[in-house]
Amino acid sequence: MRRIRCVKRSARFPVSATLLRRLAFANIVANAVIVVTGGAVRLTASGLGCPTWPRCTDESYVATDEMGVHGAIEFGNRLLTFVLVLIAGATLLAALAHRPRRRGVVPLALGVVVGIIAQAVIGGITVRTQLHPSIVGIHFVVSMLLLLVAYALWRRTGEPDGPKTPLVPPALQALTWSTVVVSAAVIVAGVAVTGSGPHAGDADAIRNGLDPQAISQIHADLVFLLVGLTVGLWLALHAAGAPASAVRAARTLFLVELAQGVIGFVQYFTNLPVLLVGAHMLGSCLVWLATLSVLWSIRERRPLDTAPRAAAPIASAEQPVPA
Repeated sequence: MRRIRCVKRSARFPVSATLLRRLAFANIVANAVIVVTGGAVRLTASGLGCPTWPRCTDESYVATDEMGVHGAIEFGNRLLTFVLVLIAGATLLAALAHRPRRRGVVPLALGVVVGIIAQAVIGGITVRTQLHPSIVGIHFVVSMLLLLVAYALWRRTGEPDGPKTPLVPPALQALTWSTVVVSAAVIVAGVAVTGSGPHAGDADAIRNGLDPQAISQIHADLVFLLVGLTVGLWLALHAAGAPASAVRAARTLFLVELAQGVIGFVQYFTNLPVLLVGAHMLGSCLVWLATLSVLWSIRERRPLDTAPRAAAPIASAEQPVPA
């Protein structure tokens, strides 16, 4: 009886696959948006607009008039965390309520919730350490990991529950993974470049001590390597007769990299104007998402009922054939 009641209660609040998928996609958008708004906090020197955490000041949880525009910007970015929690929480509830329950969806949805909470804590540590560049860098890298989990959740909501099946030969799988690794390395190097540059988030925040020109050159070299791998992967997928979706994903990644590279070079030679740096941060999210799209495009999941079944034994001449 108890089980029947639980089923009836869940049936009162049906969650469609479309709603679940839209909520999952909203997590991707929200996590990309907060990367950009977090960049705006740093680029406007508002990183310590709220000088403590979890309160904005020692006496108030919210920004006050005396704190000016920097306090409003920093507090506004903090408020966006609650929006992310609401979206992630709604996604988790939808994943729990959806029937039939999708394999792997609930753990991924829970991972997004936990990741956002962890990000809030790291953000507090960032403020407490007076915007130490290492903590700021960790904050950004964790944002990229959150985008990975959110993207995996979105893709999982649109897939059957069968096992993963590769769509390309092992050599192309290895080339794809190499591209993913170098893409991640580009992001990490970009974090190091930011930590050595002028946009510290506050006039008194320290930098990481690296030579900006040297670390920028390393970052540029990794970008060239990434672009070369992407072009090679694009051509190899086309030559190997890979699915059209995989070829398109590689081409899209190349175009996003090209746009991001142009922004990067222009901002470097124009002394890092804040608008271009903000656009570059958004571009980092787009490059990473395009990289993940390529990774997902080289495999697929098939419905469980399409798995090959053992053929029935053929009756021998001596055995009677059933009527």
